[in-house]
Amino acid sequence: MSKSFEQWQAAAATLAFPHQALIDGKQVAAASGKTFDCISPIDGRVLAKVAECGEEDIHRAVQSARRSFDKGDWSASKPSARKKVLLKLAALLEQHAEELALLESLDMGKPVGDALKVDVSASVRCFNWTAEAIDKIYDEIAPTGPDELGLITREPLGVIGAIVPWNFPLLMASWKLAPALAMGNSVVLKPSEKSPLTALRLAELALQAGLPPGVLNVVPGFGKEAGEPLALHMDVDGLVFTGSTAVGKYLLQCAGRSNMKRTYLECGGKSPNIVFADAPSLEIAARGAASGIFYNQGEVCTAASRLYVDRRIKDEFVAKVVEFGREMQPAHPFTPRAPMGALVDEGQTQRVLSYIEQGKASGARLALGGARVSPVEGGCYVEPTIFDEVKQDAVIAQEEIFGPVLSVIGFDDEVEALRLANDTPFGLAAGVWTRDINRAHRMARSLRAGSVWVNYWDGGDMTAPFGGYKQSGNGRDKSLHAFDKYTELKATWINLRG
Repeated sequence: MSKSFEQWQAAAATLAFPHQALIDGKQVAAASGKTFDCISPIDGRVLAKVAECGEEDIHRAVQSARRSFDKGDWSASKPSARKKVLLKLAALLEQHAEELALLESLDMGKPVGDALKVDVSASVRCFNWTAEAIDKIYDEIAPTGPDELGLITREPLGVIGAIVPWNFPLLMASWKLAPALAMGNSVVLKPSEKSPLTALRLAELALQAGLPPGVLNVVPGFGKEAGEPLALHMDVDGLVFTGSTAVGKYLLQCAGRSNMKRTYLECGGKSPNIVFADAPSLEIAARGAASGIFYNQGEVCTAASRLYVDRRIKDEFVAKVVEFGREMQPAHPFTPRAPMGALVDEGQTQRVLSYIEQGKASGARLALGGARVSPVEGGCYVEPTIFDEVKQDAVIAQEEIFGPVLSVIGFDDEVEALRLANDTPFGLAAGVWTRDINRAHRMARSLRAGSVWVNYWDGGDMTAPFGGYKQSGNGRDKSLHAFDKYTELKATWINLRG
């Protein structure tokens, strides 16, 4: 049974907020003694003063990770032993689900019901699925003649630096940590300074599950002071990142300036959602279009932020999307079934509002919203916003806003729809709504995106890879393909001739 507002509020009052870094299995302050305020966007109050790690802390964490890797307690352990620990961690995440959901909601503003049902649940699934895969991955034998044996084996990469974003803090950390740890690596995780709490709690639970000290280190801090030293560190073998394209490009430069560490990025998106006149249900498609952009306050890398609609149905369809959007007003995140919560902080709120002003100035028609609202005093809330008659080259149609702002553009035929949809530097996701199975396949094959959803938005689970084309990044999270990022392939040739 779901909790009431008062029950969530009472539970939140008992929370202990993790605030120290975790290095070599110990909770420690930053070497400088500095802290930063962890502020809840729900109402602007300070939740905790969190250790503000810098270069010295990063170095200590990397050294700890290297020692643990070289020692071999984890890296050289049997797959079945690693599986047992990660399954225990999944069980602990599930056991502490409500605590983690509250931390996530308070820290970055999302509805606590979504955090519980989606973020924590998917994180549990991630660790469970990945743990179960560990002892089912086989190496290979090359096809050779009788006089030699060719072995193809996977080895852990070594020390992994992981930098994760603020919009799905626990889940994005899980997507990186589960396969990295499963393959025997040691990890230094830098969560976003905007939402570090669940990463710190996850590290505590990992130790409780039996992960050896030093295998997972968590160093909260800012990008320049903590993220950059991690990306430049000469003893980090692999770097994985989810965040903006601009930062992703800079991390590639850091890898080149240092030791050419393997670098895998999941970056921005400006995903097209294409609705043809023969969509199976305009009602369902309109609801999908609204939830595709307004879910998680639009702070989703795969947000359906560009809506392309067949001009024959556009006016009718946009009216339906507006109707559903109007129902998705932000509320206090503890409100049962709250459709939207708060944006992550004041800076992001001002960024979104500035894009809304640019949309108004571009000549597009404001069909819904467009303003800051105050369901909770002191919070960061923006109402669902829809612009119709947007020009393809408008800023709001080209740049990632990362907020609840939808741009609607009409098209006349399939060729035009495809051209407009692919006219972007990004390529993370795309959606197609049609009854025509041939058209669905044609569009899916031609859309330059890592995920294509037909007749719904945001499908998929741990069994399928996730990642982008073009400037949306490289490499893949989830599925067995994720293991490629955290391993080296070795070819060993043995002469059998005696």
